[in-house]
Amino acid sequence: MPTPLGSQHAQLTRWALWLRNFWPGPVRIDLQELLRMALGVALGLLVTGMLSRWWTDVPTSTWMVSSLGASAVLLFGMPASPLAQPWPVLGGTVVSALVGALCQRLVPDLAVAAALSVGLSILLMVPLRCMHPPGAGFAAFVVLEHADGVALVAFPILFNVAVLVLCAVVYNTLTGKRYPHPQHSYKGAGSARFVSADLDAALSHYNQVLDISRADLEGLLHMAGKAAFQRTLGDLRCADIMSRPVFAVEPQVALKEAWALMRQEQVKALPVVDAQHQVLGIVSVTDFMRLAQLDVRDGLGQRLKHLVSWRSNSQGTVGDIMSQDVQVAGDDGLVTTLIPLFSEAGHHHHIPIVDAQRRLVGIVTQTDLVRTLSKTIGSGD
Repeated sequence: MPTPLGSQHAQLTRWALWLRNFWPGPVRIDLQELLRMALGVALGLLVTGMLSRWWTDVPTSTWMVSSLGASAVLLFGMPASPLAQPWPVLGGTVVSALVGALCQRLVPDLAVAAALSVGLSILLMVPLRCMHPPGAGFAAFVVLEHADGVALVAFPILFNVAVLVLCAVVYNTLTGKRYPHPQHSYKGAGSARFVSADLDAALSHYNQVLDISRADLEGLLHMAGKAAFQRTLGDLRCADIMSRPVFAVEPQVALKEAWALMRQEQVKALPVVDAQHQVLGIVSVTDFMRLAQLDVRDGLGQRLKHLVSWRSNSQGTVGDIMSQDVQVAGDDGLVTTLIPLFSEAGHHHHIPIVDAQRRLVGIVTQTDLVRTLSKTIGSGD
């Protein structure tokens, strides 16, 4: 049963964690990107304002909307955001402004009309795929302006937004940013730790609007996976996962002795070495099965006959049946270099590990590698 002091401490901890959520996280951009953003917003609004003021015939009329500043921050500061793409900006703004004009005419109370226009705008922007947060500001602007709401939609709202989008296309392109930004992922070469369906399932479970495109999110997850893989396996050496001491035989060792050693030590392969302990080849259970003709497509009775005949007449040596095309790896080599060796067809499931003098110092099996990968994946959960 928890004590009053323990409950009080837990409550204070929860309050501290909750209050910590108010502290903003860092914006991870450098000074060059910050200056690019600020200059783009200023230039975009300057060009839009000058053209809008020149366009109107009445100098005292409204020629630019303040909500345009919020749109400019998205267009120039976050050009990859789904909320800043041309259709959300244009469509979300116009739809919201039209909703504001409708509420202005039908609802006499301005406070109710403004709130209703913003809520209805969101209900329309989401299914129309034109979610643009500043659009809600345009809806409220139309309601609160003492002018014809429909006329405001055409000018200054639509004119302002159209000019600003054109400025964003030019400026972002000149400064090395892709705009409009691709919203669909491209199929990359090679295998992946997750597929698009996995990301769709995660997004459905999250069930919130993300200010990042699906393509960028998928790309970031892939890059994070590669970084984690490099962090956990990138510096891991073969010597860190190899099995030792390793049992080995010389070519002149009798097959019966080699087979007995494999059964005694419960191993499926033995490296074959010379007097200097340098690797000459490898002999495995598969080689013995081939010698006993147990790999042929005969019935069980015929296979037993082959096995009995081999056990009574196996007078050869390891050098007669060993595989000489054995793959070896250095003890200081990266574990990641072993993955393609195990993946390629025709190779053994055992890779001898040698030192700088090419002498046998250990062996890595597929089991060793899978165990290492399993620990790596488990550590990321």
